[in-house]
Amino acid sequence: MTQNYFQELTEEINKGASQKGHPFRYFTLATVGLDQVARLRTIVLRKVSEDLKLTFYTDSRSKKMIHLQENKKVGLLFYNPKNLMQVRIEGMAKVVNDDKIKEKYWKGVKGSSKKDYTTTSAPGTSLSDPGQLDYLDDEDHFCIVEITPFKIEYLKLKRPHHIRVRYSWEVDFWESEYLVP
Repeated sequence: MTQNYFQELTEEINKGASQKGHPFRYFTLATVGLDQVARLRTIVLRKVSEDLKLTFYTDSRSKKMIHLQENKKVGLLFYNPKNLMQVRIEGMAKVVNDDKIKEKYWKGVKGSSKKDYTTTSAPGTSLSDPGQLDYLDDEDHFCIVEITPFKIEYLKLKRPHHIRVRYSWEVDFWESEYLVP
């Protein structure tokens, strides 16, 4: 029975990567660095593999990259207000360092979006005027990150009973159990 919910959540996550207007297109990523403070930010879901690896892009100089070097465990939160579905994922982050893969994905980034990875200063650097942002001509800080889930929680708010299921990765299958919502 829990397999139906797993299929529903994987379909929704895949739609987030493939349909621009889907609520799962943007998700919340939580990282925790050595300072032991959870840092949350909104990320664009770029790709989902068959085995549920989730891919996003970032600037290699961003604070999240420092956190991922300090602690590869991350939390992700997706919410769809239309069907009242929440999906929480715990996983391990990995930076993709293969130059051929990076080049392939970089070619798929639209021209105007490429500017996000070519600023002269790192994300989070102070600016006196947002209109005075400078860009690099022949260099980028484009980075690909993959998240491999090891725990997924599905929550569906509905009547007469909310449904909550936890899936845990066990070597080669997802073990599931119902939880009190």
